[in-house]
Amino acid sequence: MRWFDRTLAVMASIFVVVLLGTVTAGVVFRAANHPLSWTDEAAGFLMIWVACLGWMIATRKRNHIRIRVFMDRLPRTAWNGTELVFQLCVAVIGGVLAWYSLHLIQVNSDIEATSMPVSVAWMYVPMVPAGLVTLLQALVDIGQVLRGTAVPVASGDLP
Repeated sequence: MRWFDRTLAVMASIFVVVLLGTVTAGVVFRAANHPLSWTDEAAGFLMIWVACLGWMIATRKRNHIRIRVFMDRLPRTAWNGTELVFQLCVAVIGGVLAWYSLHLIQVNSDIEATSMPVSVAWMYVPMVPAGLVTLLQALVDIGQVLRGTAVPVASGDLP
């Protein structure tokens, strides 16, 4: 999976650079009194892609924010049960997001963006892999809980 994580990091880096270039071009041309009509809309599309790539990276690294004040005080069996329920919910959310995003892509595929010759469906495309990565990572985490190899991320050993 290192190749996948590396690919995500490279793609995110490329999209951030393109986003920065697009925003910079918009600012510079607007300051020169020759605004580019497409930069704001392109920046919106790119921002969604950057956000979804960052989401996938955070999901793979297990870096999403979790408030574990109460969960980390549970005994191991209760912690495992709570983590199992939590990861099942995350898996459902990821699956629903991927499925619904496919619907949004289909519904918006024939709608063209206002200032660019591109389909609005491209705005929803990165949500499919983001949902799938979320679903699959949750399933991996469920497997670790069931095998008894899941470890609290923040607190080390449980009581």
